[in-house]
Amino acid sequence: MDGRELSIYEYFIKRGSEVHPSMKYNGGDVKKWQSSLRSKIIDLLGTPYKPVDLNPSTVWATEEDGLVKEKVIFDADDYSSIPAIIVKRADLDPNVQHRAVLCIHGHGPFGKDSVTGIITSQRHLEVIRQYNYDYAVQLARAGYVAIAPDLRNFGERTGQEIYSGRDSCNVHFIRGLLMGYNLISLHIWDLMRTIDYLTLRPDVDSERIGCMGLPLGGTLTMHLAALDSRIRAAVISCALTTYQEYAIIKTNFCGSQFIPGIYKYADLADIAGLIAPRPVLIEAGVYDDGFPIGATTQAYNELQEIYRFVGASGNLHKDFFEGGHEFSGRKTIKFFDSYL
Repeated sequence: MDGRELSIYEYFIKRGSEVHPSMKYNGGDVKKWQSSLRSKIIDLLGTPYKPVDLNPSTVWATEEDGLVKEKVIFDADDYSSIPAIIVKRADLDPNVQHRAVLCIHGHGPFGKDSVTGIITSQRHLEVIRQYNYDYAVQLARAGYVAIAPDLRNFGERTGQEIYSGRDSCNVHFIRGLLMGYNLISLHIWDLMRTIDYLTLRPDVDSERIGCMGLPLGGTLTMHLAALDSRIRAAVISCALTTYQEYAIIKTNFCGSQFIPGIYKYADLADIAGLIAPRPVLIEAGVYDDGFPIGATTQAYNELQEIYRFVGASGNLHKDFFEGGHEFSGRKTIKFFDSYL
């Protein structure tokens, strides 16, 4: 038995070390490369979804501490609707178009509530403080119209939870894959529908929409901005890394966070590279155990090369801050102010 390997973990570590993504950017015509990789990603995302009327409606609205919070709901497809919270300053003229930011929540327990500063328990407050999580509120105070939808399997969209001891993202990922659907494709679709909704609002300038998010929200910001040019500027927080580090070695991911088969073709820096030349700010905590700064630095350097080749080095920004897995926010408002 000497030299034999029985561990499936070690099997995948070794398999992962042999992966060389075939469409990884290696110089040359960026636009041609972007077009090819974007087409491959759309193909991997799978079943196209049928647009339906949004049928938007307002559920409630409230004003407190100078902010208006408005719960809205609109349709994603034939079988699913999206609840979202709008946060904006009370003094914003509702008949004037303002800058807007789509704020995507992470893998936390409360979905959009944490991002929009809705506190109904001590645990809500603790989560917001731990991750500096209420970035929709922070953006609203700076004059933006912020919107935070619930992703499928989070917040109001969890449905019947019967998977005790299991990550429900993984359960739904497996269930969907059986039918040719995958969670990240559904998430991206819902976020595109959220942009559709924003463009209908009289208080939103559809030419000045940004996007941001923390962990899962950062991953989805990266993918959404890569595929939807209506996102004019993006802040990716605690999410840029390498598949080898966070998915294969650390297994710090779930069925909501990746496109099946993508690593054969591209790494995360390549997906982020599809956003170029549009502006991007990369946030990373130097003490983030789940997303080690070494892998983030490697990915950032690869992304830097793409921006350099496309002639937009000045549009790529970073905030590698002294902290852990949390939203920094030190440069976010200034970044969006510059580009939106």
